[in-house]
Amino acid sequence: MVAADELGPVLPRTFEPAPGWSADSRRIKAALEYSRGPEKTWVYGGLRIADGHAFTMCSSSRNSAGWQRFLALLEQANPAGTIAVITDNLSSHNSVSTRQWLTEHPRIQQVFIPKGACWLNLQEAWWRIFRRQALAGQTFADPGEIDYATTVATAQLNARARPWIWGRPAPEPRRRRHRFIYLL
Repeated sequence: MVAADELGPVLPRTFEPAPGWSADSRRIKAALEYSRGPEKTWVYGGLRIADGHAFTMCSSSRNSAGWQRFLALLEQANPAGTIAVITDNLSSHNSVSTRQWLTEHPRIQQVFIPKGACWLNLQEAWWRIFRRQALAGQTFADPGEIDYATTVATAQLNARARPWIWGRPAPEPRRRRHRFIYLL
């Protein structure tokens, strides 16, 4: 079972953010930039829940071809057995070309989560850890550096991977503390 999703767009930024205030105590105003730029990068990711290992792949766009390349990567990484891919119902996940590709690869089965319930996908929780490891505080010059940071962070996170369990562990019993307070 693999939880999968996309992260992005991740943009290269070659400059430091502008300071908030000038030397004469006036707020600096900058023109807003609404374009995403030609060098945006999408990160496809999958988390194998049983052992906690993740698989990532960078792509210049989020489309059916990129999703199919990512599914092929998952198929190579899991050589035996059926692969259930838990994902959201994005158009590239459910397109005609993706469905045709899935008929040629019967080991992969997509399981769609309900609309508006992204918290059911454990990949979303892994993205939070990944962003902190690979992207937080970084300045990237081009998509190649984003790809490199993604590869390094995934390898580091896989080195200390553990099985993912949905939910919190049970709290420790507090009987002794309770008894100690009342005995005083």
